[in-house]
Amino acid sequence: MTYRKGLVLDFGGVLTTPLIPAALAFEKREGLPEGTLLKALYLDEEMVRRTEQLERGTITQSRWNTEAAERLGVAPENLMGRIFADLRPEASVVAAAAAARRAGVKVAILSNSVGTTPWNLYAGYDLEDYDAVVISEDHGLRKPEPEIFRLVLGMLELAADQCVFVDDSPQHLPTAAELGFATVYAKDSLHTIAELEDLLGVSLTEEG
Repeated sequence: MTYRKGLVLDFGGVLTTPLIPAALAFEKREGLPEGTLLKALYLDEEMVRRTEQLERGTITQSRWNTEAAERLGVAPENLMGRIFADLRPEASVVAAAAAARRAGVKVAILSNSVGTTPWNLYAGYDLEDYDAVVISEDHGLRKPEPEIFRLVLGMLELAADQCVFVDDSPQHLPTAAELGFATVYAKDSLHTIAELEDLLGVSLTEEG
C-alpha cells in the first residue's frame, strides 16, 4: 500500500469538539426549542446565502449576527460566539496532527470561515504549528469549491492523490475525492484517528 504524505484537516468539528452539542447547549441557554437553529439558519434559503457570504468574507460576522438574531429572536451581540461557546479543542485529534507532522507528514488546515470579529474561532489553536492554513474568507473561496482544495495543495506542494482530507461535513467530501484525495468523514475522534493511521501508515497516538 502507498501511504499518503499530506493531511488536510477541516477545523470546526474536527480539531474542535463537535458543533451540534454546542449548538444544542446554546438553544437551551437561550430558552429556544431544540432544532430552532437548524430551522432558522440552515433551512432558510436567505440565511444559507448569508452564511456562504460570511464564509467568502463578503459580509462581516457582525452583520451575520444581526440577521441571524432577527430570525432566532435573540440578542445579536456576539451571537456566533454564544452559539459556539462550548467548543473546545479536540485534544486527541490535535495531538494526532502533531504526531503526523513529527512523522514527516505535511499537515494543513482548510476551514470555511465564520469570521473572526468579534469572535475568533481559531484563537488559541496555534495555527502556526501547521504547514499550511487556508481560511476561506482570506481567499474569497469556500468548500466544496475545487479551487480551494487546489489552493491548499499548492501550499503543501503535494498532489491530491498524495493527501487525505478530513471533514465533519459530508457534503465537502465528494469534491475532494474527485480531485484524488482519500477522504475521512469525521464522526468521532477515535474513528478519525484510526482511519488516518491506516492511510498515513504512522502511529498517531501515544499508546501506538
